[in-house]
Amino acid sequence: MADSVETHRRPHPQPAMNDNQRSHRFHHPTVWGDFFLGFKPFSPTQCLSMKNKADVMKEELRATIVDSGSVDLPRKLELVDTLQRLGLDYHYGKEINDLLCGIHDAGDEARDLHTAALRFYLLRKHGLNVSPDVFQKFIDDEGKITCNDTRSLLCMYNAAHVRTHGEETLSSAMAYIKGHLQRAVEQQTIPPSILLDQVRRTVETPLFRRPRRVEARHFISVYERMSTRNDAILELAKLNFSILQALYCEELRTLTLWWKELQLQDHLSFARDRMVEMHFWMLGVLFEPQYSYGRIVLTKFFTFISIFDDIYDSYSTLEESRLLTMAMERWDEQAAEHLPGYMKFFYSKVLATMKVIEKDLDSQGNKHADYVKKLLIDATKCYYNEAKWREESDTPVTVEEHLRFSVPSSCCMHVACLAFVVIGASGDAIEWGMTYPKIMRASCVIGRVINDVASHEREQEQSSSERSVMSTVEACMEENNYTAKEDAYKKLRELIEESWMDISEELLKPAAVWPAAPLLQAVVNSTRMLDFLYKDQDAYTDPRALKVVVDSIYVNPI
Repeated sequence: MADSVETHRRPHPQPAMNDNQRSHRFHHPTVWGDFFLGFKPFSPTQCLSMKNKADVMKEELRATIVDSGSVDLPRKLELVDTLQRLGLDYHYGKEINDLLCGIHDAGDEARDLHTAALRFYLLRKHGLNVSPDVFQKFIDDEGKITCNDTRSLLCMYNAAHVRTHGEETLSSAMAYIKGHLQRAVEQQTIPPSILLDQVRRTVETPLFRRPRRVEARHFISVYERMSTRNDAILELAKLNFSILQALYCEELRTLTLWWKELQLQDHLSFARDRMVEMHFWMLGVLFEPQYSYGRIVLTKFFTFISIFDDIYDSYSTLEESRLLTMAMERWDEQAAEHLPGYMKFFYSKVLATMKVIEKDLDSQGNKHADYVKKLLIDATKCYYNEAKWREESDTPVTVEEHLRFSVPSSCCMHVACLAFVVIGASGDAIEWGMTYPKIMRASCVIGRVINDVASHEREQEQSSSERSVMSTVEACMEENNYTAKEDAYKKLRELIEESWMDISEELLKPAAVWPAAPLLQAVVNSTRMLDFLYKDQDAYTDPRALKVVVDSIYVNPI
């Protein structure tokens, strides 16, 4: 955790600034407004009817899954893959675990590349190790894959993305298949079809890195067009999606009321108004219905974090940042006396909201509600430490040196650890997460670097002489003597790939020495959302970039 602000040298006093003197970025206004106050995708009667029907169908499907233990390997794998991609697997945790453990214990029975790759992918993703040697029988003496079937190569490409360090067979396969598939798309050798759509989507984002609810919405549409579909599974997937859609919209109604009552935009016009987008982000971390209140907590907390980010990163002076961080450490209303006017109102709203959350969690029997406060204070310290370092550092730094400050201030650890809190994890598990273990640091590195690359040109254009922007991109260029930013982008993407390998490696550690699997999945899910939001652009900052996908999750009927 970040050190106390009191341990740092006090900066020289800075003159007060009025709003016109401050350099801050223009952010696009919210595209949602009060929309979710009045929007309901289904009536209460419709919701009840869907839930009753889904409950019956879930138990019928459970029997099918149990009976699938006697079917052949390809059909078992396809069933598990289908349930996961449709977003139904959370209903059948034990049954799917039993199936996958049985498949793992039976050893390599795959006779074709598609089956071998799907088995490898599903088992690795589940934390069950499989040697990449299972692919040797599909590789010739020259190291080339002997199969040219597009569907099989696609599955192998997904499998290669759960590789770990040193697995050169998978790295080589990934590069070969990506080039092969890209040429096939460019040369139009794959006719317009479901398969062509899947190829394009997978080359852009492999399956392991896709957010669960975004993939579920997409795959329902794909599965509906497949001749091999199971109509009962398809119907249940649609019902399940609609039931969750109604729940998410109710959460957004609650959050919109809270946001309106805060009236923060009247006092903090420089900050991003992204409450709906933040709920979508947190939905990517925990999507299951039992975490409904947890999603509300996560959304409120990180809507505040987003505003803190705007304050520390582009609006406040360093002295104001110090005062705000000290006030957060004190955590009482009297601490606001020393804050500038625009901070006082915000500070009081933060304390009031967090105290209500702590009280609610306590009443629900959560034994670690105090971590809400601890995590928020730690986040502000991380922001201040980075702001102070930027202000006082006058020498070029390496990427690794940059990450010492910018990884904590990415607040990616805080997302996962607050998810641990609302899941009901033990104090030891939360403390473990806050020490930045390897999987957590890998997630944070991905979040920091992918954000820096995505927002690099915009931030350089908007930076001023008073507040220059030094991101990992500049650090990479300095360290490697690059003159073109594209060279730095390429180098940093290699770091992102190495970090994904760290995550895959950590998922394969013996379960006995790790926190419960849902906690690790929260870290992986958080990383998937970072990839989704920042890979091509800073989609969180520009809400227009997310409008279509948010519509598909919350608004449009399936």
